[in-house]
Amino acid sequence: MKKTDRIIVLITAGSEEEAHRIAESLVKGKKAACANIVPRVDSLFRWEGKLDSARESLLLVKTKASLFSEIVEMVKRMHSYEVPEIIALPIIAGSEDYLEWLDIACQ
Repeated sequence: MKKTDRIIVLITAGSEEEAHRIAESLVKGKKAACANIVPRVDSLFRWEGKLDSARESLLLVKTKASLFSEIVEMVKRMHSYEVPEIIALPIIAGSEDYLEWLDIACQ
């Protein structure tokens, strides 16, 4: 299996509106080929030493690893959270047509 520059970035947002603003900015700015928004996820997490929960929206952002640091900076500027979730997972395989499109769309 060859190493790839393609990743999926997971970003949680405090509202569906915030998720849409972030997604639109990333796609318009050619930092992402595509961003899916899952409008409602119930999250449980530890914050400031206590168990907490929130209803959030989840972005699934398809992009290139070489753009990750720019995405982190963009999201931090736009996000309402003090410490937003911005994590990347490698895309290890996929339809070649889709992966080629992803490469072109992020240029």
